[in-house]
Amino acid sequence: MDRHELHDALCHYHSRFPEEAAYARRARRLLEESPYCFDRKADGLHVTASAWVLNPRRDATLLMLHRKLGQWFQPGGHADSDEDVVRVALRECSEETGLPAEHIRLLSPAVFDVDIHKIPATRSEPEHEHLDIRFLVEIDENLPLPGNDESHELRWVALREVPRYNRDRSLHRLVVKSAAWRRLA
Repeated sequence: MDRHELHDALCHYHSRFPEEAAYARRARRLLEESPYCFDRKADGLHVTASAWVLNPRRDATLLMLHRKLGQWFQPGGHADSDEDVVRVALRECSEETGLPAEHIRLLSPAVFDVDIHKIPATRSEPEHEHLDIRFLVEIDENLPLPGNDESHELRWVALREVPRYNRDRSLHRLVVKSAAWRRLA
């Protein structure tokens, strides 16, 4: 899914969550106005992609304790100038779980969620925002998860338990959408 396909997908994207609908509108403007929005060095807001990972029973998700931010999130990361956000989400999922790509199954090529969130300043980076394009994937929870140096831990979490790990509104949205997707699948 390149820049133009992503823009088209976001033009047709509908969300029952008002904040997410606003994020999608802002994302479309960013794609129209910023030729370098897939580069982490872009000023302010730039594109990232992540994978909301479900187990085959669809009752648990894989969260990682992010080393830099000290919070539980889904696997994901910077596009690093790659405009194919599906490829970015799958690559980041593979890197952060330590699993080969063949163990990660894309459940739908459609955008699953859109989020914009602030990243606090560090010694090497000023505060900035990520436009995170999220895709739904499946991993067998019985596979060993070697992880990598970007996380302290990887853990399968029952969907109903996600708020114990992260109470952020965007993760709440992902849990609600997972339940709806499970009913439709």
